[in-house]
Amino acid sequence: MSHGSSPAAWTAVLVSLAGFLVGGIGLIPEPNWVIFTIGVVLAVGALPLGKVMSLAGYGTSRVKEH
Repeated sequence: MSHGSSPAAWTAVLVSLAGFLVGGIGLIPEPNWVIFTIGVVLAVGALPLGKVMSLAGYGTSRVKEH
């Protein structure tokens, strides 16, 4: 059984983590809303990126193996 360990899943997770990192850096020492917004866009954009990569064949198959 696969637990979603695929290039699509890993890419989505890494882009999401990068978004949180950029967004967090944008809030230190005082809020820089442009950098924070870039981080939010990266974090939210990771979901459609993972879905598109999965549809392109980089995801796991949903066929159950017994």
